[in-house]
Amino acid sequence: MAMEPPTTEAGDELESYSSLGLIVPHSQKGDAEFPKVLLLLSVYLDKIIQQNKELLDSSKVKESTTIFHGQRVPELSIKLYAERIFKYAQCSPSCFVLGLIYMERYLQQPNIYVTSFSVHRLLITSVVVAAKFIDDSFFNNAYYGRVGGISTREMNRLELDLLFSLDFRLKVNLETFRSYCLQLEKEALALVLERPIQVQATNGSRPLICNGSVDETCKHELVHERYSSQALQGCSW
Repeated sequence: MAMEPPTTEAGDELESYSSLGLIVPHSQKGDAEFPKVLLLLSVYLDKIIQQNKELLDSSKVKESTTIFHGQRVPELSIKLYAERIFKYAQCSPSCFVLGLIYMERYLQQPNIYVTSFSVHRLLITSVVVAAKFIDDSFFNNAYYGRVGGISTREMNRLELDLLFSLDFRLKVNLETFRSYCLQLEKEALALVLERPIQVQATNGSRPLICNGSVDETCKHELVHERYSSQALQGCSW
């Protein structure tokens, strides 16, 4: 029996996943580019960290120090750190969306804020937990610790703390996953609005310069261009 074509809603979901780099055509899986979700996740986290900094600096809010807080801010940016995790941990791009969901669930605790001192450890731990939950294969914590620049012992402690804080509730429904994908896609449009961005035209003939006027063709290229990545995994749990 012939397979029915996807519905409009299903087609929109696939387009959204593809625009974030969660799925790509089989012919493009060998490309070395980082999926777009890494950039948008880092932009989103940078924004939240800045908002938290302003909140903590301008009010009497008391921040609770967590196991994820380091003594100093790592030199590596969130974007480069996320790319390092993706490159060496070899997890599916969906793990970064799921990891963001775990991070925000963790941050629902009273007086817990993600800052420059905690975001790196929280990111590596959340992605590792996501990889172990949805990916078919994964590494041990000794390896993940080397990827994240921390000891095996610390990696073990961070993982356990996150799991117990989440009450081991790692399941995420599709609607929640879609909503986070949509939120990250909005970050792409925010990038177009905030500063010029150069993206390659789909036919490879010339780059397109995106500026504050938000040219529609340019916007389409940024939001809908297919980025190389591994296939989407774990979105039907």
